[in-house]
Amino acid sequence: MKTATASAQHAAAGDPSAPETPRHLSIVVPVYNEHENLKPLHAATVKAMEKLGASFELILINDGSKDSSAEVMDALAMQDARVLAAHLGRNSGQTAAIMAGIEMAQGDIVIIMDADLQNDPADIGKLLVKIDEGYDVSSGWRKNRKDHPLKRNLPSRAANWLISRISGVHLHDYGCSLKAYRRDIIKNVNLYGEMHRFIPIYAALLGAKVTEIPVSHRSRTHGTSKYGLERVGKVLLDLLVVKFLMKYSQKPMHIFGSFGLFCLAGSMLSFLYMLYLKFFAATTFIETPLPLLTVLFAMIGVNALFMGIIAEMIMRTWFESQNKKTYNIVRITSQNQRPGCR
Repeated sequence: MKTATASAQHAAAGDPSAPETPRHLSIVVPVYNEHENLKPLHAATVKAMEKLGASFELILINDGSKDSSAEVMDALAMQDARVLAAHLGRNSGQTAAIMAGIEMAQGDIVIIMDADLQNDPADIGKLLVKIDEGYDVSSGWRKNRKDHPLKRNLPSRAANWLISRISGVHLHDYGCSLKAYRRDIIKNVNLYGEMHRFIPIYAALLGAKVTEIPVSHRSRTHGTSKYGLERVGKVLLDLLVVKFLMKYSQKPMHIFGSFGLFCLAGSMLSFLYMLYLKFFAATTFIETPLPLLTVLFAMIGVNALFMGIIAEMIMRTWFESQNKKTYNIVRITSQNQRPGCR
């Protein structure tokens, strides 16, 4: 294994992908039916890390593969002490596999990438350069993407534009798995469902500095893609959840209450117009749907207000029962040492 001298030699030689200082890296790779790609992935990763002169661990997470991925992973782990092969009990999804890998990671920097060899491990150095510049999240951008232009690239561009506009975290490529995170940031991010593509947004909510850098993208040579057009709807639903968490997670009454008041206002307007028609246009109540609309809007409005109250109670229970904070202190400057602070 090479030392800091190797890293310094690369930097002195003008290698733009060489980080300023060596560190221990945790490379997390979720695996699902990728047995043909695992050995080349391991070889490419080892080559890239030795070039950087950084110590590393390669964490392979078997997400319930049905092929021989488990056997290949175990063989690599027995062959190379830097490889850790973990097997989930069933297919739990990419997000769960990534979270499992993050929990096991011991490195100062956690890097996530796919097992399909479309990500190039040699690009990890580019991500680390941005981390050394002071960023907490360095995200890959598949600028010259080698996927189907209509089935994959066009929907992806539309989704990335929409996510950037709604979240305020502007990235060209949320779908690129190749990303590097400071461990103290990524350890505070909890993911559910299929939220892995939104990790930069969750990190930004914690105050992380996020950047993006172009990385290479290669055509898949083995296996088949696990994604199709059906994920577009899932991304939109997940984005709705992310937007709610970003803006209303600590004040849910603001959204439920606003909707409730809007419905009550609609109920009142409908009621007043119903009275106007009754006394000034000689139109009885049963001749229009206004009485039904008045009652419907009123019921929806009252229910929304009560849902807001319940959401507020749940939010407080969530924070207080687990001793969670509604804020995140990233740094303290003081001449005096305070309890619990470093």
